Amino acid sequence: MDAAAVATIAAGYLLGSVDFGVIVPRLLGVDIYAEGSGNPGTTNVLRAMGRSTAAAVMVGDLAKGAVAAMAGDLVGGEVIGFAAGFAAVAGHCFPLWHRFRGGKGVATSAGIALWLEPLAGLGLLVAWALLVGLTRRASIASLVVAAAFVPVLALTDHRGWSLVWGGAVALLIITRHHANIRRLLGGSEPAIEAR
Repeated sequence: MDAAAVATIAAGYLLGSVDFGVIVPRLLGVDIYAEGSGNPGTTNVLRAMGRSTAAAVMVGDLAKGAVAAMAGDLVGGEVIGFAAGFAAVAGHCFPLWHRFRGGKGVATSAGIALWLEPLAGLGLLVAWALLVGLTRRASIASLVVAAAFVPVLALTDHRGWSLVWGGAVALLIITRHHANIRRLLGGSEPAIEAR
C-alpha cells in the first residue's frame, strides 16, 4: 500500500468524522445528543426533528461514504475504495470532530456500496426501506442489511481484500447495534415514530 493510498484512507476517516446527524440539527438550534436516545443518527433525528431533517442527515451520511469510496477507488482501485469506505464508517461511528460520539454507520456504508457496486447498493437500500416499513424498526432493517453486505458483495464478484474490508464494515455496524440487539431480544425496542 503506497503513501497515496494511506493518505486517502486517513482522509476517509476525517471525512467520516463530519457527522451530519450533529451538524444539521445544530444548524436548526437542536443538540441531538440531548434528544431521544442521544444518538446522532438518522433514526434519532427522525424521531426528534421529523422527516425532512432526517432526510438531509441521511443524504449527507450517504454522500460521505460514497466520496470516500470514490477517492479510494480512483487512487488505488476497488480494494482501497473499500478500505477508505471502511475508514469513513469508522469516522462516522467514532468521529474525531465530535468527541468520538457518533452514529452506527448504516447510511455511510450504503454510500460505499452505491459507488463501488451501484445496483447492489441500490438493492440494499430498497431492502432496508422495505424492512423499516414492515417492522417499523430501523435496527432490524440495519442488522439484516449489514448481515447481507458481504454475501451480496460476493455474489457480485468481489473477492479477497474487498470482502475483508466489506466484512469489517458489516461487523462494525452490527457491533454498534449491541444495545438495539439487547432490546430486540427483550422485546423493548421502540418502533419508529417521526415527529
